[in-house]
Amino acid sequence: MLTTLKNAFKIKEIRMKLLYTLMMLVIIRMGCELPVPGVNREYFASWYKAQLGESGLLNAFTGGSFMNMSVFALNITPYITSSIIMQLLTIAIPKLEEMQKDGEEGRKKIASITRYVTVGLALIESTAMAIGFGRRNILEAYNALNVITVIACLTAGSAILMWFGERITENGVGNGISIVLTINIISRIPSDMESLYQQFVKDKSIGVGAVSALVIIAIILFMVILVIVLNDGIRKIPVQYAKKMQGRKMVGGQATYIPLRINTAGVMPIIFASSIMEFPRVIIPLFGVSLNEFWSEFMKYISQSYWCNPSNMKYSIGLVVYIAMVIFFAYFYTSITFNPLEIADNMKKSGGFIPGIRPGKPTSDYLTKILNYIIFIGAVGLTIVGVLPYVFNGVFGASVSFGGTSLIIIVSVILETIKQVESQMLVRNYKGFLND
Repeated sequence: MLTTLKNAFKIKEIRMKLLYTLMMLVIIRMGCELPVPGVNREYFASWYKAQLGESGLLNAFTGGSFMNMSVFALNITPYITSSIIMQLLTIAIPKLEEMQKDGEEGRKKIASITRYVTVGLALIESTAMAIGFGRRNILEAYNALNVITVIACLTAGSAILMWFGERITENGVGNGISIVLTINIISRIPSDMESLYQQFVKDKSIGVGAVSALVIIAIILFMVILVIVLNDGIRKIPVQYAKKMQGRKMVGGQATYIPLRINTAGVMPIIFASSIMEFPRVIIPLFGVSLNEFWSEFMKYISQSYWCNPSNMKYSIGLVVYIAMVIFFAYFYTSITFNPLEIADNMKKSGGFIPGIRPGKPTSDYLTKILNYIIFIGAVGLTIVGVLPYVFNGVFGASVSFGGTSLIIIVSVILETIKQVESQMLVRNYKGFLND
């Protein structure tokens, strides 16, 4: 990785892209410190910690901006949500499906619609938050001017971050939205490491402190290696293309393969499951709903901070539900993004077949069978990465903002960005060779 970056900085074109990306990320992190006018930030931070702690998915994704209530508090979460909505609608609405298949022009139209949906979602979320803040006395003054100011700042902040992400994609290196999300997560890691140091290493004997530090490092390394295996692991399905006559020449006959990723759904199952579990914990307290004994108990079941606690294992039922949701969404998300029947039809039209499997429906059934095995393996790997932080939080009280979801995003984005830098270097070398 370091060798790739070193070589990249020797090439002016790529060096400028890397510096542009770095500059944009610095501006974003500066924006994460700008306060929203009219909000009592100290009171909100203490209220947030009391309700959700510092280890929530929302706080990790926003790099602490939400808890600090900066203008980037919503961050790019509205964009992520709108992208997921558009993916689902593309399957359900034939018109959007046609756009997606309409090449570059169609993808531009879908991207434009996604932007409008993002702004709409940001407006709805910021309006709900502003009203909720007013009811909880988090606003310095609960009046129309303050409410409108908060709505405008939060909506504008989310729209600006979306614009920054798109500019990084066009003029920098990597997927801009993913990089913005990653830098926010990474910004929380130093404080998390300090928290672990204070809790398990500081003021302990040399032996205990050293063992604790080694255990923490070993767990993090294990999770990173598992994430890399999940990201890079593929099952190759061999495909043979029949020879056919074109004019006076015989063409085709080449052998290739269909690469099926082990982690076919990526990080989406964990994001879906975590968001559903966290949503009631954010919304209900925000609107000042008085909780009776039943609802107070229910909130503990869905709260990650109560899971795997040896003194109260009954609340770990919420963890079982969370694991079931991760596995379900792994199958669900793959089913809407990967269509074995369409792949089998395309192979049949182009004269391709899987050796030993008849074209058409038998090929589709074979791909579905293989895919079901792969999805389960990927879902188990995702579950291990996602659940380990909750286990250590419950047993040892090791509460940190970055967890399995954050780690998957960080590793995936870093690997993809490095691959893109390497491909740009390779393309430049080819151009130089052709020019010579």
